[in-house]
Amino acid sequence: MPRFSWYGRDAAAQAQSGILESSTRLQVADMLAAMGIVPVVIEPYNPPPEASDTFRKLLRRDRIGDVELLLFSRQMHTLSRAGVPILRALQGLQESATHDGLKRLLGELRSALDAGHELSHAMGRHEQVFDRFYISMIHVGETTGQLTEIFESLYQHLDFQRLMREQIASALRYPKFVIIAMVVAVAIINIFVIPAFAKVFENLKTELPLMTRILLGSSKFVVAWWPAMAVGAAIAALAARAFVRTPGGRLAWDRWKLSIPVAGKILRKGALSRACRSLGMVMRSGVPLLEGLRLAAAVTENAYMERAILDMRSGVERGDNVLAVSRKAGIFTPIVLQMIMVGEESGTLDEMLDEVGLMYQREVEYELKTMSAQIEPILIFFLGAIVLVLALGVFMPMWDLGKASLK
Repeated sequence: MPRFSWYGRDAAAQAQSGILESSTRLQVADMLAAMGIVPVVIEPYNPPPEASDTFRKLLRRDRIGDVELLLFSRQMHTLSRAGVPILRALQGLQESATHDGLKRLLGELRSALDAGHELSHAMGRHEQVFDRFYISMIHVGETTGQLTEIFESLYQHLDFQRLMREQIASALRYPKFVIIAMVVAVAIINIFVIPAFAKVFENLKTELPLMTRILLGSSKFVVAWWPAMAVGAAIAALAARAFVRTPGGRLAWDRWKLSIPVAGKILRKGALSRACRSLGMVMRSGVPLLEGLRLAAAVTENAYMERAILDMRSGVERGDNVLAVSRKAGIFTPIVLQMIMVGEESGTLDEMLDEVGLMYQREVEYELKTMSAQIEPILIFFLGAIVLVLALGVFMPMWDLGKASLK
């Protein structure tokens, strides 16, 4: 049973406080009145974290991730469709939950509902778990009486988001591994291999080729200054991270990401797919267009794309139609603009936006499947350049020495 901490004054106007177990705040107030205490504050009791809870938090054992939120949305849809009241559904999920963080979250949601708050308001207290889009959609479901359909839509939305992230991460895994291997190989060659050859070259007593002198100079610099280089790289990384956290820095970084060869167009299409599917979903749920554009902008996960969609919202506020503001945004292809025009004229804009989102999703899936084939020539070129430089720099003096010995 939930516990509530309370503060009040007795008949002698003396301050009193304590903790009581009850199902609602009203029952706590009645219990205090029976004790002759006038309650001033009654709120859910949150016990201080124990050492085990702190240790578990450090290990991130109680962190609620995408999978837990996805399952929660699916289970809530199933229970709601079966006619189970929300409080009883949350109680059942809490009792069967094996994830510590999810179990604690469900308990806090139940306490907030017992206190008379709406579910969207209770979720708003946990912004680290529920984003603005999720909370707004739950509020729409409560207002329109379509909470069951909203949970199903949110499940499909989260599943789509998860699929996109996994596909992008899977496609980038191979290039990341190759680039890291190249960096490690170059570092080992500069620190260990070239200095060993340098001792051999010193005994040649002859002028070394330009490429060899460049390699020896770069190797000496790395060996002598690697601590300063490491510190400088760490400072640069921290400074870049701090810059990206600023609004202007994040906008510049996200805009630059969209211009990266091969990967940039995938990120752009992925963001547009999420935005279009989200906008279609919220419009189908009865959300006004202006609010739908604001929510769709929040799920793009890209500051530049978010600003473009918010500019579209401003244009609609000024009285422009969706097609006009979509053209001004400059982020849609002519085919997409034509689909938006058809949807707006026929009154099926939500369906057309779903089609646009699905089209972008298919393009992203195709681009991801062919990403390795597009990146491999670039990686092979850089690997060949590294091998060529090392071959010219290391083996040319050997060849000169062999020619001199033959003479």
